[in-house]
Amino acid sequence: MDTNQEQATLWNGVAGRAWIDKKDVLDDLFQPVTALLLEEVCACAPTDVLDIGCGTGATTLALSQRLRGHGHVTGIDISATMIATANAHADADADASFICADAQTYAFTPASYDVLMSRFGVMFFEDPVSAFRNLRTAATSQAKLRLAAWRSPAENPFMTMAEQAAAPFLPPAPARAASAPGQFGFADRQHVQAILEQSGWQHIEIGAIDLLLTMPEQHLQDYFTRMGQLGRMLDQLDESTRQQIITAVRAAFAPFVHGDEVRFTAACWLIRADAASAT
Repeated sequence: MDTNQEQATLWNGVAGRAWIDKKDVLDDLFQPVTALLLEEVCACAPTDVLDIGCGTGATTLALSQRLRGHGHVTGIDISATMIATANAHADADADASFICADAQTYAFTPASYDVLMSRFGVMFFEDPVSAFRNLRTAATSQAKLRLAAWRSPAENPFMTMAEQAAAPFLPPAPARAASAPGQFGFADRQHVQAILEQSGWQHIEIGAIDLLLTMPEQHLQDYFTRMGQLGRMLDQLDESTRQQIITAVRAAFAPFVHGDEVRFTAACWLIRADAASAT
C-alpha cells in the first residue's frame, strides 16, 4: 500500500472519525493558528482560495465568512467522511465548496486560485514535490501560498507526550523517520525549501512562529485517548494495559495543566511563497 493510500485509509477510518467526533474541541484548540493563517490570506485580497487538507472544514468555512460576498473558498481533502462533515456544517449561503480527492493527483482546473492555504494539511503527501507541482497548476501566475506546518517533535513536546509516556507499556515502535510523510513531515526547514523550489514556487519564506494553544482540562483525557498514534492503538489493548497507559499518560501531561485549563506552545512554520509564472 503506497503512502497516499495509507493516508486515505487512515483519514477515512479511525483518524477521520476521531477528528469528526472531537471537531468542536479541535477547532477551538487550533483557533490561534486559524486566526493567523486567515489574516495572512486576507492580506492577499483573494477572490478564489484553495484550502488544502481542509478536514472537517473549519478553516474553509471561517475564511468564507471573512470573504462573504468578495471571494469563494474551496476545501479539498482525501477523507470522504470529513468532507461530509464539512458540507453538513456549511451554511446554505456560504461562499464555500468541497472536493473529496487527493490534492497530489487531482486534476484541478488550471489557474483557478489566487491563494492556496493549509493549516496542518500538507505534510502527508507521498511525493510532496509532485503534489506541490500539481497544486501550482491550480494557481494563477500571481497566486500566493500560505501554509502552517509543525516544526520538530522536540519543539512540540505536548504533541508527542502521549506516545512517549505510553511507550513502556507497548512493543518497541519504529523510529520516526525524518521528513517522512506525517505530522512532522515538514519539520526540517531546508527540506520544505527544497520541496517548494523543486515544484516551481518562488520567493519562499519559512518563518518560525510560536502560538499558545489551550483547551479545557476536562477534554484532555478524551483528547489523548482518541487522537494520534496512541488513540489508534488503545482499542486494540486489553483493559488492564489500557488503564495503565491512561493513568501514566495523564500524569505525564501534568506540566501542561494549569487548574481547569491545558496550555502548551505550538511550534510551527509559517510558510509563504509565490507561484512561478505560467509562461
